[in-house]
Amino acid sequence: MSEAAAGGLPSLAEARGWSGLALDDAGGRTVGRVEGAYADAEGGGPVWLVVALGQGRLRRLWPGRRGTKRVVVPLRECAAMPGRVWAAQSHEAIRTAPTVDPSRPLLREHEAAICAHYGIGESVGRHAELAGRPTGALTAQPA
Repeated sequence: MSEAAAGGLPSLAEARGWSGLALDDAGGRTVGRVEGAYADAEGGGPVWLVVALGQGRLRRLWPGRRGTKRVVVPLRECAAMPGRVWAAQSHEAIRTAPTVDPSRPLLREHEAAICAHYGIGESVGRHAELAGRPTGALTAQPA
């Protein structure tokens, strides 16, 4: 059993399988669509879901559309349901999260900024996992 699976997190294969599903915020409002995941650069377990945000009031997303903002949400705070994924974050927190390029890896500093944005303290969760890694280190990669 993987370390992620032992901790109750989905496997990398499960997280990848969520691609294409709608992502709902803590209140049940659709924010965007899951496009993929990031895996920890050292252990390989999934740590973030990549989400393409919806355009204005439209719920339908256009994959690959120019100008679509992509962000990540903490996988530890997500749960799959039939046909969608729920995130324990507010609509506003997800929409204002730092932008990511899902084709590029994340560095320690970028992940720390994302953690801080979501209110993940330095001594818990993903933020704590980053603590011992050197400045400038590649810490998560597209999965």
